[in-house]
Amino acid sequence: MQKVKIPVTLDPVRAAQKRSSYDGVVPLKNLSRLSEQLLDTSGEVTVRIDCDIDEQKLVVLSGEANCDVQLSCERCRQPMNLSLHCQFAFTPVRSDNTALDHIPERYDVVVPDEHGEVNLQQMVEDELILTLPMYPVHDESFCSASDQLSSFGVVIDEPEKPNPFAVLQELKKK
Repeated sequence: MQKVKIPVTLDPVRAAQKRSSYDGVVPLKNLSRLSEQLLDTSGEVTVRIDCDIDEQKLVVLSGEANCDVQLSCERCRQPMNLSLHCQFAFTPVRSDNTALDHIPERYDVVVPDEHGEVNLQQMVEDELILTLPMYPVHDESFCSASDQLSSFGVVIDEPEKPNPFAVLQELKKK
């Protein structure tokens, strides 16, 4: 099957009326904010987007994105591979729209630009960034830092302090 590039932008209303589906790829190097976090940007993100109108007559852009990325382990600073997978469902609303209270929780909101178009690559990039772990680390059994001692310096035993309630306990015995 031929890999087709996902369009950068699309008109969500027109695409939903046509019940359009997009199945293709986005090069990782095109996703600049995600690429800042990665060691290697030579891969691709596999993306599927379905455009539809739901029961409430809301335009919905739903789909999923998958990719394999290479990050730096926070413990040992060695490269680590990670598979990212995210599912999403967006509904476009204008920034002046007061009907935000009536949008179901299962949909995220996306604001179209002045031409009524949505940036698909930015939507996918946002979702992938949200799936990145805050602190990427290898599994402890594979991490080279787990072999090193995890404490630094010398721990000095503190002398035992008398219990401040010991006086009360003596009074209670009398």
